[in-house]
Amino acid sequence: MPDRVLSTATAREAITKMQQIITGDLIDNIENLNRQGQTLCQKDVWDGRLAQEFSSNWPETYRSLQRAQETLEELRGKVDKINENIMRAGGNV
Repeated sequence: MPDRVLSTATAREAITKMQQIITGDLIDNIENLNRQGQTLCQKDVWDGRLAQEFSSNWPETYRSLQRAQETLEELRGKVDKINENIMRAGGNV
């Protein structure tokens, strides 16, 4: 296991941007996607064979988006903790 610890300004900037994406726009965009998907699932708005296929697939698609969001949130927490540990160990450049 390497003894080196390092967290450059570039790393800290990337971490901050990743956190902002995960906690900000990504969550809002997933919720907006769900609203639009729910609209398209209404037969009085959108109908036909392929529209019905979309409607039957949408709930699982949305659940997949939610799982991805949860996974990314876990990743965000891990990245934050790793960087915190590095900074405590004196790896800030």
